[in-house]
Amino acid sequence: MTSPSLTVETPAGPVRATAGPRDADAVVFELGGAMRGSVHVTGTTDPHRWDQFTAVRACLGPVNAFKTTAPDDALPRLASSRTGYHGSLTLYRDSTDRPAVSVHPILSTADHPPSEKTEAVLIAVLRGCAEHVEQRTDLPAILEASRQRDTPGLLRFLTWSASYHQDEAARLEREARAAHPARRAAVASWWTAAHWFLASPHPVLLLMLADLPYSVLPNSLARTVDVRQWWSPYCVDAAAEEREHARRAQAEADSLRAQQRRRPRGRRQALAGTP
Repeated sequence: MTSPSLTVETPAGPVRATAGPRDADAVVFELGGAMRGSVHVTGTTDPHRWDQFTAVRACLGPVNAFKTTAPDDALPRLASSRTGYHGSLTLYRDSTDRPAVSVHPILSTADHPPSEKTEAVLIAVLRGCAEHVEQRTDLPAILEASRQRDTPGLLRFLTWSASYHQDEAARLEREARAAHPARRAAVASWWTAAHWFLASPHPVLLLMLADLPYSVLPNSLARTVDVRQWWSPYCVDAAAEEREHARRAQAEADSLRAQQRRRPRGRRQALAGTP
């Protein structure tokens, strides 16, 4: 059984964190020792798989920072300071099943970054609280409640994302097709100017034919030919990337809907009490 309290060693000294009674999807730790305030820990998605609720997010303050903002006077601070800080840390498993962290920017109430020492203290406390929740016996219930909380918003975003990337792919494919006749027209214009120059040399024609740096002459015929030469392959590759983004967003949305169907609302899993 996991103890409700832990001590985190930090550059500013030990910080005691005591877990309060668990809410459906979160645990709030009250801090003592070298820090004052609280840390809110909840379940969240793997940073690389938004349909998989397998990660833990710890936020500075008593509330979920991704849903609401804690008042400035409720934000954690060093015991020796009056400056509060907001930010969060996500603890997840990488592809080799090793623990990894992703830190959301930590800033003061005046939106200034903390000193290196203060940042080390805040990150150590956030990670300590997140690791503590990751080891709790009721973690599956926390993750499930977090999934139910966030799925509607994620579905709206992923549906929009899939549509947006599909539209971008279609636009880039149109540009790729249009680039071929545009390149042929640019080459033809270059040769026309070259024939004029051979017939009657002139400095302006020479500038039009020369491949000068963009900062010197951005619209020379040679520069236009060069751009048209690589623009079509670029658009083809970019369109393929957009198609992949759309496919992934759609797959994650389908996965979330499938998880909803497997867990009807009227039969929500019973949540265990605080360990």
